[in-house]
Amino acid sequence: MSATPLITTLEKLYKLHKSLFDLSVDKTDVIKQGEMSELDSVLKGEQKHLAAINTVEVDRQRESSHYLQSRGVVLNDAPTISQCIEHSSPEDQATLVHWQQKLVDIISELKIRNELNQKLVYQSLQFVNMNLSMMQPEPDQSTYSRPNGEKKSPTGRSMFDSKA
Repeated sequence: MSATPLITTLEKLYKLHKSLFDLSVDKTDVIKQGEMSELDSVLKGEQKHLAAINTVEVDRQRESSHYLQSRGVVLNDAPTISQCIEHSSPEDQATLVHWQQKLVDIISELKIRNELNQKLVYQSLQFVNMNLSMMQPEPDQSTYSRPNGEKKSPTGRSMFDSKA
């Protein structure tokens, strides 16, 4: 059996990861602009990509198993691309190594971009929290205690002492 079905599956996996990376780049721009509705649509797109990646990964494992079984290799665990490379012919080996490296590279880039997005979201959250805390007065600043322990407002009047 040739490695063609496995290589086709690796190409699909790479294309999905590349598309997910492109979405993460868009997500960086959306986070910087503070567009929450756009961020929501980007997150939904990411979820769809992740579901597709999981499906294709199951296909990759199945194709890897078939490929290794055709080569007389029996494994108990899910086979890796490296195991397929190890047991493949020289011409298939070069192609498998190529796609393995492309996948490793795009996943590394995706990881770096996701870390950046996580930091940007954290900074945005800190900014929002800072603004909220500046807008809300501290409870101890708005009232003071009387000697008998009762609270009194700074104006000397209770909130309920107004005329109707």
